Amino acid sequence: MAVDHYENFPVASVLLPRRLRIPVQNIYRYARSADDIADEGTMQAGERLEQLAGYRAALRQIQDGRLDLADGDPRKAVFEPLAHTIQRHALPMAPFFDLISAFEQDVATTRYASDEALFEYCRRSANPVGRLMLHLYEQALPDNLAQADAICTGLQLTNFWQDVAIDWEKGRVYLPQDKRERHGVSEDFIAEQTRLGLLAAAPAARHVPAAWQALMAEQVGQARDLLQSGLPLTRRLPGRIGFELRLVVYGGLRILERLDQLHYDIFFHRPTLKKSDWLLLLWRALA
Repeated sequence: MAVDHYENFPVASVLLPRRLRIPVQNIYRYARSADDIADEGTMQAGERLEQLAGYRAALRQIQDGRLDLADGDPRKAVFEPLAHTIQRHALPMAPFFDLISAFEQDVATTRYASDEALFEYCRRSANPVGRLMLHLYEQALPDNLAQADAICTGLQLTNFWQDVAIDWEKGRVYLPQDKRERHGVSEDFIAEQTRLGLLAAAPAARHVPAAWQALMAEQVGQARDLLQSGLPLTRRLPGRIGFELRLVVYGGLRILERLDQLHYDIFFHRPTLKKSDWLLLLWRALA
């Protein structure tokens, strides 16, 4: 298991109540397909933005209560079931529009100046998923929403820090520029380490620069604090959803432990969870 925002979406999970499995699938289909428009394939930026604008237009139709997509329109398979889910469960529209805004940003923005800029992106790219789940469970209370935001942002940051090299290959750097500069970590360093990581396995006695370790320790600590601050929500939510969310949070925390153990050398070792980790996670979630 690697921590990835949409791969941690509890689609068709056996822990989901049967009545919510189809609604969750419908929301996931929307989020996953829009994310793929922004990130996958060989489309040019203009074409990606045009398709995302089509998604935004379909959302506006749902908001106005008049979804009208022609037969053969590829959006129809996504938005007709989504419209039914939104109407049946009285879901707010803002999270869906926030997601589109974040996916549009993915097309054009590849650097983040500060924590503030990165957290604003996470507010629209990650937090809407947790908020929608709380609305489905009729648990969208202020404290619950705040702690769900902390969990979702923490998971997304965890994903960023385990995938620095992968994101570099995509032309993106999520590490805030002001923190990189303060720690003396240049983009040239990331580029060179990524290149070396692609060429060969890590040498037996590999030196990880102290500046990189200090930067990543700060970022990992920030993600850990967010996940831990959201843990009380996993105890308040009833039944299986609370337990599943606990597993997801502890999975994120375990990835951060792995990063610590690797001294943040993600260029040669992408931390993932193996079968042996799951017993530990189950024990932590139950305890």
